[in-house]
Amino acid sequence: MLQEPWHLSYPFVFKAEGAIWMLPEAHRSGALTLYRAEEFPWRWVPAARIALDHVAVDATPVFHDGLWWLFYASADRAVDKTSALFAAWAEKLEGPWRSHPGNPLRRDPANSRPGGTPVMVDGRLVLPVQDCSRTYGGAIRPLWIDTLTPERFAAEPGAPIVAPAAFLPFDQGLHTLSAVGDRTLVDVKQRLLSPRSLAVLARRELRRR
Repeated sequence: MLQEPWHLSYPFVFKAEGAIWMLPEAHRSGALTLYRAEEFPWRWVPAARIALDHVAVDATPVFHDGLWWLFYASADRAVDKTSALFAAWAEKLEGPWRSHPGNPLRRDPANSRPGGTPVMVDGRLVLPVQDCSRTYGGAIRPLWIDTLTPERFAAEPGAPIVAPAAFLPFDQGLHTLSAVGDRTLVDVKQRLLSPRSLAVLARRELRRR
């Protein structure tokens, strides 16, 4: 549905202000672009370039208490892609966006990188986050947000949600937890050993060194 000369994933699609929007993961472009559907789901046009304090990873928007909020990890440092949570807020979806003064709001590989649709549960905002303590996208944790203002933030992570054994062989990770109407969507993973996967692991090890 959308083609760009860089990697695209995590297609966060939502309705707001009488339109349908998409905010895909595209940190390799060096920017965060908000798209609007001109003909859903076939045609999308860039509507705004969102400027933040970091190059955002898995940016996740939600409208809460009269403001737009954006949760994201950072691509500026490799460790922050999976272990740091940032936030920004705006009065309008297209911005301007203001970075939260507490950034990063969290530093913990077990409950920082966004991983799905924020929802309200018993009056509390819950942000699905990835548990990357064992492996990238190993599980999902609910991050229960108790305080969210332009000045303050307080949250408590819940227990990990893991892929059940019935998902075998796709039981090596629960990567996202999202919702569309009364449907729940999950993104799971499988580990495969192949010449291509070994080459990918070798390149990652070389970059670390």
